[in-house]
Amino acid sequence: MDISDNAPELALSWHEAGRGAVLATVVETWGSAPRRTGAQLVIDGEGNMEGSVSGGCVEGAVVLEAMDALEKGEERLLEYGVSDGDAFAVGLACGGTIRILVEPVGAVMPDDLLRDLVAARAAQKPVAYEVYPGQNRRQLVTGTYADRFAMDRSGFEPEDGPFVAVHNPPLRLVIVGAVHIAQALVPMARLARYDPVVVDPRGAFGSEARFPGTRVVAEWPDEALEQIGLHSRTAVVLLTHDPKLDDPALHLALQSPCFYIGALGSKRTHAARVARLEEAGFTEDQIARIHGPVGLDIGASGPPEIAVSVMAEMTRVLRRGS
Repeated sequence: MDISDNAPELALSWHEAGRGAVLATVVETWGSAPRRTGAQLVIDGEGNMEGSVSGGCVEGAVVLEAMDALEKGEERLLEYGVSDGDAFAVGLACGGTIRILVEPVGAVMPDDLLRDLVAARAAQKPVAYEVYPGQNRRQLVTGTYADRFAMDRSGFEPEDGPFVAVHNPPLRLVIVGAVHIAQALVPMARLARYDPVVVDPRGAFGSEARFPGTRVVAEWPDEALEQIGLHSRTAVVLLTHDPKLDDPALHLALQSPCFYIGALGSKRTHAARVARLEEAGFTEDQIARIHGPVGLDIGASGPPEIAVSVMAEMTRVLRRGS
């Protein structure tokens, strides 16, 4: 997500430690910026900073403005024109304009609101921070801005609406079945900023040698998924071909808000899977959530190409819906 990974948490800890804290958030920017709308920089009263709002073009100026805003207890909406030379230095073809909202914690952003935001993020609940710059109106909202959550996109609402900073849970991929496709899929998922978890009760399959540096849960899938938890930013991919392993995971996934469910197998295998789910009491709409056979039909051959097709389909569903 574009909101810096730990900016709210860091701002709260600095504020509670008495260091002072300011959140500087990109609210509008040029089209090819190195940091998109929603990126954040945290500054304390001594000018220490973490995060980034421009990749180096304007951070120094923002720090000075933030320290002054903290001392005076006021909100600021900053606008900078970035020269072509400065833009080129951080990897852009040309310059443009960037607007940054500066909010001292406590004086402008209520510390209780920030605590609630940090708690929602810790609980991996999607939440949006809604603020009207210059109007001293800000709140947390849930259950709205569905398109913004789906696209993981912060920005201004039209017609003088608020700036909406989307805080989504991290993307997670749960792979049931520590097979060859999973070995190719895990590194691809990491590149796409997923946190991959492999589930397989068969210890030899999920070894450290086969999945180095990867969380492997060696439990039966239903127990593993209960332990891991499934939220709206979770994809579940079933690769075992074995109903004893796949079906318990499917039962939980179909009752969860996870955005993608994919199951490996031929059309014949999937038809048998559908029949078992119908017998277990799942509705047609629930069963229709399953992408089976898993992955886009790109004529994939072999585990790496199948993994590519799975990542492509997951991306399409995440960004455009089923």
